[in-house]
Amino acid sequence: MANLTKETIEKDLRAMVAEIIEADPQSINGEANFVKDLGMDSMMALEILAGIEKKYRIVVPEDTLPKFTSLDQTVQIVHDIINSKTVKA
Repeated sequence: MANLTKETIEKDLRAMVAEIIEADPQSINGEANFVKDLGMDSMMALEILAGIEKKYRIVVPEDTLPKFTSLDQTVQIVHDIINSKTVKA
């Protein structure tokens, strides 16, 4: 699973987020805030987290969760975890 491209991760996560918030995948701006702009609630966020961990067979460190604020940020974090890099603040 190592070395997945950001483009592949972004496509997967965009589809996952769109399904959970019931929106068209292409309508999701990568920089849009999940809560403020997309109306995501905590249950939706947990569903996305569970989907990420299951799909990529990774464990997302608990201290990383507050950094999942937008699609772009989430793609970067998942990419870094998959490729065993340190997650940036």
